[in-house]
Amino acid sequence: MGNNENCEVKSVIELIYNRRPSHRSISGSWQSIAGEMTRIYPKSPASQSTSPDNAGESAPSSLTVWRKSLLLNCSGFTVFDAKGNLEFRVDNYSQSIRNEIVLMDAAGKPLFTVRRKKLSLVGRWKIYDGEADASGPRFSATRRVALFPSLKLARLISCRGKGQSYGVEGSFSERSCTVFDERQRKVAEILPREAVGGVAFGSDVFRLVVEPEFDAGVAMSIVILLEQMFG
Repeated sequence: MGNNENCEVKSVIELIYNRRPSHRSISGSWQSIAGEMTRIYPKSPASQSTSPDNAGESAPSSLTVWRKSLLLNCSGFTVFDAKGNLEFRVDNYSQSIRNEIVLMDAAGKPLFTVRRKKLSLVGRWKIYDGEADASGPRFSATRRVALFPSLKLARLISCRGKGQSYGVEGSFSERSCTVFDERQRKVAEILPREAVGGVAFGSDVFRLVVEPEFDAGVAMSIVILLEQMFG
């Protein structure tokens, strides 16, 4: 990894660190984390190029999701955009308590909160804007329970009047899922991450492809939801 890439990755890590409480520390040295980040998303000219067929606002956005927090003793996610820049993050301080997970942007601003309903036998969740703001939940979500094997995983119902509802089908363990709207149009996909340099990443690194009309933050909230349901 070159010096420029080292500096870029170090600045991302320092940004995360400086916005968290001082008693928290980065998980390992920044050099070792930088090596992992560059292996997951090498910022080569080829990886940043855009083909003419995919150019323009109508092209889906592709995010790389890493099932890892960059902070010590935290579980969570680190999400990069198509150019390798930090897009979203989840830093869950208490690994034993997963009833409430906050999705943040790169600067640490809360975007969505995924909260599990207590004492729910079938599994029910609420998705809120920001840190569970007073306006109430945006979505109510349930895990699909079937007597026989089924591709249907979850259902998200809008809590705001005429808002859209969504269904999720596929296999989260295999990182192969599709999110559909009410008209059965694909709005997002979870896909395995392609190997880089012949090295496969396993299930901890995968892709989130989001259609241009769909909110990438909502798509990542669905990833968090599926992790709570099936992780």
